[in-house]
Amino acid sequence: MALIIKQATLVNNGEMQVCDVKVEGELITKVAANIAVSDTDLIIDAEGMWLLPGMIDDQVHFREPGLTHKGRIASESAAAVAGGITSFMEMPNVSPSTTTRQALEDKMAIAEKDSVANYSFYLGATPDNIDEIKAVDVNRVCGVKVFMGASTGDLLVDHPDALEKIFKECPILIATHCEQGEVIKQNQARVLAEFGVSNIEHHPVIRDAEACYQSSSYAVSLAKKYNSDLHVLHLTTAKEMALFEPGPIENKKITAEACVHHLWFNQDDYAALGNQIKCNPAVKSEQDRLALLAALQEDRIDIIATDHAPHTWEEKSVPYEQAPAGLPLVEHALLSLLEQVKRGTMLLTQVVEKTAHNVAKRFAIEKRGFIQEGYFADLVLVDPNASTYVTHESIRYMCKWTPFHGTTFSHKIVATFVNGQKVYDGERVNLNANAARALYFSR
Repeated sequence: MALIIKQATLVNNGEMQVCDVKVEGELITKVAANIAVSDTDLIIDAEGMWLLPGMIDDQVHFREPGLTHKGRIASESAAAVAGGITSFMEMPNVSPSTTTRQALEDKMAIAEKDSVANYSFYLGATPDNIDEIKAVDVNRVCGVKVFMGASTGDLLVDHPDALEKIFKECPILIATHCEQGEVIKQNQARVLAEFGVSNIEHHPVIRDAEACYQSSSYAVSLAKKYNSDLHVLHLTTAKEMALFEPGPIENKKITAEACVHHLWFNQDDYAALGNQIKCNPAVKSEQDRLALLAALQEDRIDIIATDHAPHTWEEKSVPYEQAPAGLPLVEHALLSLLEQVKRGTMLLTQVVEKTAHNVAKRFAIEKRGFIQEGYFADLVLVDPNASTYVTHESIRYMCKWTPFHGTTFSHKIVATFVNGQKVYDGERVNLNANAARALYFSR
């Protein structure tokens, strides 16, 4: 028995065309204008709907192990597939931090049992785990995460000697969080001297463009010095855009990422949302937001991700200085990008390029990221004529809140398929599908 999706508008490889897609087992076996069907086939009539390759989110924090009051791989991956994300790459700042190969294996075991979406995990860099970094399995691990000047726990790497060694000897992609700690400290001292206390409106002043630029420019200089594979995460400022070359992602050694919340919110939104949108790097000015959108058009920014980072409502409800940074995003990230399409700030083909095609290319993911014969059937079916109203009560995150509360998006995700299995039907997530697989990388 095959699954045949009939007469969908495929958005793939920069084109939109109406055709059929046949899925057998985990793979797409045929893409054609009109595929013949048999009595045993499962048919989905997708006329008038968009069929996209599933979003591959290269930056999430699912909080397991150790921080499971905020989220779990099971809960957050369920929210992800409801949002059209079929694969994720998860960050190392859990408890204990993922800084050894054994810690990676432990997380892989949790995901194999509980994840609804395909998965991979970053190894976290520390000042002294270069031997673990050098020994990493390049075909099973998405990358090495380096917190350059802003982190929690034991993951801060800001000493030049340690950074030089990592950029020189790391065998796979280096993904960096770029904020300069000393600049942040100086800004904070200046705010406290002037106002006596800091509040949420000061967040983009404390973590300003200069803090970002000093760190990101340093990372780029190190990558050029050692010919490293560098991917700079969650860029937020107009000033940083000049660090990155425009053009297609193929053959780039230095690439850039933006996140959905920095494309959606600006610093004026702090007044209404407060700590809900406190994140690092900070949501900044409207000028910066527009610069990110322009950089996407120029292909200076290559990838769009979420940096999904849930905290409980109670944790977010304390005064600004004590509130943790991060917000939950995976369930509505793709919908927010489709809203950008409706606004005219992005093309639908660009959304697919930045969330699926380019991620697959940059990380060399095997047989994913495209609607193509022989590829895994990671697919998202979108109704462009239906809407999605978001409330705190409607979401699937363990933290039970969303910064998009009260928002009506102009599209609806009606089905998500992971490796050929329907894991989301527009209303319910199939938590027992056992469809998810570990990502593999052709390096």
